[in-house]
Amino acid sequence: DMERRLTAKGERQAEKIAEFLRPRLPDGTRIVASPAVRTQQTARALAKKFDSEAAFGPGSNARVVLKAAGWPHAKGCVLVVGHQPYLGEIAALLLTGEEVSFTVKKGAIWWLSQRNGDAVSLRLCISPDLV
Repeated sequence: DMERRLTAKGERQAEKIAEFLRPRLPDGTRIVASPAVRTQQTARALAKKFDSEAAFGPGSNARVVLKAAGWPHAKGCVLVVGHQPYLGEIAALLLTGEEVSFTVKKGAIWWLSQRNGDAVSLRLCISPDLV
């Protein structure tokens, strides 16, 4: 699974999402991707520097990924390029406090934020077919 590449459709979706995100990402955004080939391809579509993080690989879980991303204490924006089911688990945990999972479509963006310890806000949720 780590060596699986994006399909042609996945490549098109990654480029569409990257084109949408590039002008919207705050300066200094830390981009971190799973070491899986398909997530590396997705991150490269952004045409920005990114790091690979073993903790973001397939089979990880929400708490491990959040800790590796520095949530909630990281300064600035952190963009995680990862996998289901943990992306849906992260969204559900941060928005509801429950250890359940939301469905996250392939290539979708879920932009969550928190300021000064306030409640987590869902700023954006969009799939590649809508950009």
